[in-house]
Order: sequence, then C-alpha cells, then structure tokens
Amino acid sequence: MPGPRRRSALIARLVSDHPGSSQGAILAELRRCLLDGGVPPGSPIPLDEVAAAFGVSVIPVREALKTLIGEGLVEHRPNAGYRVAMLTALELREMYLVRGVLETAALNAAVTSATPEDDENALAAHRALEEAVTDGDGRAYHRESRRFHLALVRPCGMRRLLGMFESAWNITEPLQPMAHVPATDRARLHLDHGVMLTAFLNRDADALVTAARTHHGLLQSSLEALPLDTGLFAEPGNI
Repeated sequence: MPGPRRRSALIARLVSDHPGSSQGAILAELRRCLLDGGVPPGSPIPLDEVAAAFGVSVIPVREALKTLIGEGLVEHRPNAGYRVAMLTALELREMYLVRGVLETAALNAAVTSATPEDDENALAAHRALEEAVTDGDGRAYHRESRRFHLALVRPCGMRRLLGMFESAWNITEPLQPMAHVPATDRARLHLDHGVMLTAFLNRDADALVTAARTHHGLLQSSLEALPLDTGLFAEPGNI
C-alpha cells in the first residue's frame, strides 16, 4: 500500500489573483515559482491541485507543464506524475560548462556595444552582490549573481545567444547551487566579479574574457565540492 503523498512545496508558492487564468499566465507563474528557488528539485507537481489553485481545468495546466518539460524545468513519469526536474552532479557541471562557453561568446560583443546605462546596471548588480556576500546570504547571492552576469552579457544584442544562455541558466535554478557552496567560496567568486566589472567598464574585452574564464574555472571547482547527500541531486541512471 503506498504511503501518504508528499506535499508539494509548489502549491504554497503559487500566486493567482485571477480565477480562470489563461494558459500563458499559468505558464508564467509556474515558471516564476521554479526559478525563484523555493521549490526544490524532485518536488511533486500535483496536477489537480495546481488546476484548483488557478480555478481552471487540468488541460491548460498540463499544456503549461509540457512547455516547462521542453525547457528542462519539469519531468513527467508515467504513473508517477509531474515533478521539478532533477540533475545529476555531472549534469550540473555540464550546464555550467555550457553557460561559460555562451557567456564568453556574448561578452566579446557586449563590451563593444555597452552604453552608460549598461554600466549603471552592472554597477547596481555588483553592489547587490556585495551586500549578499557581506550578509552571508546564499540565496541572495545566487539571485544577484544571475542579475550581474546578465547585466554584462545583455549589451551584446544577440537575441538567440542570450536566449540559449538564459535557458541554460534556468535549468540549474531549482537547485540553487550557489546557495549551497561555502561562504568562503562565494567570497572568492565575488573577487572575480570585481575584476570582470572593472574590465567591462574599461571596455577591455581581453581582460573581461580572461576574468570570466578564471571565474568559471573556480565555479567548476566549487560545484565539484558540493555535497551529494542533500537529496537535491538525481542519481546517475535514475532520472
């Protein structure tokens, strides 16, 4: 006899002020919940309860979940339903490798296209990161790190490349890896952010790319040291 169903962390985080929400609104809200890191990998996504939360039938919810499966954020298993997608430790490192390659390509173009407004965005993101490091807030560090890296690459203007970069980043978001690395590692990684910011403001593409590669090397080392017994990682061959 099966045990009690594990309660999903997703339901408590859903916000729906409009019963009968459109499929697009349902998709956007589900995606927001998964990307903000409050719904861990492996969390169940009960179709009926999500539909009830939005005041709709299961049909638009199922269609929204199909889209999220395509984005790598949700998994579906026959007879087991939907859940937040899980990565193996190796897959997590692979996604960071992909992000590094895409970011390096974007940074080269971003430096030549950046404006004073882009500089202000990068400076603001860096200040927020600095505050997260000072406060020892791993969740804030994870969130503001994304904001900082996007501030550096967005001026490149390459829509498809940026789309791939954000998609690769999104896949790792439910795990919140930077919230799980030691505070000392976050502080070391933040030193790289300062070097990257200086190179960006100076429009020094070579220095920026070099700093980014150094940063991604340190990121990979930090990821390799993450504990595997948190319950957040999928077992190899069991996803």
